[in-house]
Amino acid sequence: MKKIALFIILILSAFSFAQKKSAPNEKTEKLTLYKTHAHASYYNDKFNGKRTASGRKFNNSKFTAAHKKFPFGTKLKITNEKNNKSVIVEVIDRGPYSKRREIDLTKKAFIKIASNKGSGSLKVKIEVLTN
Repeated sequence: MKKIALFIILILSAFSFAQKKSAPNEKTEKLTLYKTHAHASYYNDKFNGKRTASGRKFNNSKFTAAHKKFPFGTKLKITNEKNNKSVIVEVIDRGPYSKRREIDLTKKAFIKIASNKGSGSLKVKIEVLTN
């Protein structure tokens, strides 16, 4: 009976280790600078539930973004240059469709890094996460 219990504990701990190892970790991933002083804004709530260019449904309470060039699924670290707060987002949509804006963030991602919660845009640093 002790051997069976020990075996189960061993399997569960191995499974737990495998899950932790496979989870994305910013410290083990490489950051490549893409752009500084980029203009970021956020999506309006009216887009909630609508399909993005990637086919996924948009949700303003997730950590996703729209960019004109990055492939869908690309992970980006977005840092507010004013307060140095950052967030990791996944590109799931195309846009923004304004020449002066570089990236659109979900409202949740934007608010997490914003100094002034009432502002509509930020100057950010964009870095690409790669393995």
